[in-house]
Amino acid sequence: MASARFPGKSEGVAATNWSSPTVDRLACVNGTPWILYLLEECVDNVWEYSSVVIGLFSMLCFLLSTLPQVYEAYRNGKVDQAMSFGFLFFLFSGDLTSFAGCYFTSQLPIQVVTVIFYIFTDVVLISQFIYYKIKNNSSTKSPLLKWLCFLWCGSATIFLTVLPSLILNNSTTSESLGTTTSKSLEVSGYVCGYLASVFYLSSRFPQLYKNFQRQSTEGTSYLLFALAMMGNGTYGLSVIVVLPSLKDSKHNFIVKHLAWLIGSLGVLILDFFVTMQFIMYRRNNSDKRHTALAALEVEPLLCEEEELSAV
Repeated sequence: MASARFPGKSEGVAATNWSSPTVDRLACVNGTPWILYLLEECVDNVWEYSSVVIGLFSMLCFLLSTLPQVYEAYRNGKVDQAMSFGFLFFLFSGDLTSFAGCYFTSQLPIQVVTVIFYIFTDVVLISQFIYYKIKNNSSTKSPLLKWLCFLWCGSATIFLTVLPSLILNNSTTSESLGTTTSKSLEVSGYVCGYLASVFYLSSRFPQLYKNFQRQSTEGTSYLLFALAMMGNGTYGLSVIVVLPSLKDSKHNFIVKHLAWLIGSLGVLILDFFVTMQFIMYRRNNSDKRHTALAALEVEPLLCEEEELSAV
């Protein structure tokens, strides 16, 4: 199931032993030690090794994807005008359902921590959006608003820091549940994965419309979408690379990953449309910047003329 920001990323990391993430370490004689320790996966051939490495690179792309937008929003303060709240809402909803899927299917610790990091970046992005929305629409600058945002982000940070340990402790008790209960939880986890794929796909449409409506992409960072494209592309590659190492289980493997492959491909295609908008509206962005700079240069001259006329 998808346990990360975009559909199916985590399967690329633990592709071959997805249904059984815990392996017998003593039986894995020829496995790669660092992969066995980090991902609890027995990798003993070049195809599986390549799949894991590409999958980890995909994870890194998703981890870094939102950070440029956080900086861009802090730098220009126009995030409320540039980004669609629908984009942030669907992104946050996708991460929450991915987290629920992680919990229900007892995923690896690295996957739990990763999806919680995504939720944290969502909280920061949404907090920035609300902060600048209120600030830009308010005639007076209240310091209380800034402190409330700091308090909210601090509380969310503490909660999300403690959450992984609580999840991992509960996962040990869930292993003692009956087969029927475990199966129902696993099905619930896959349902959450499908919902996450729908949310991630839905997130692009509000932003595409927002850019089209403004005829501009100013205030948004292209690295957000570029890194997402790299993450989705390398995820698909990590799934394809592992196929030669599978003998009789190729069909089941493809069926289990098909929904997230389609989701990743869909997001990748939509991000190409976003890329086209960045290219098409680049001149509009530069024209707006030149107009703003010209206004700043003319304003002092106008003030001086008013002072001289008053004298």
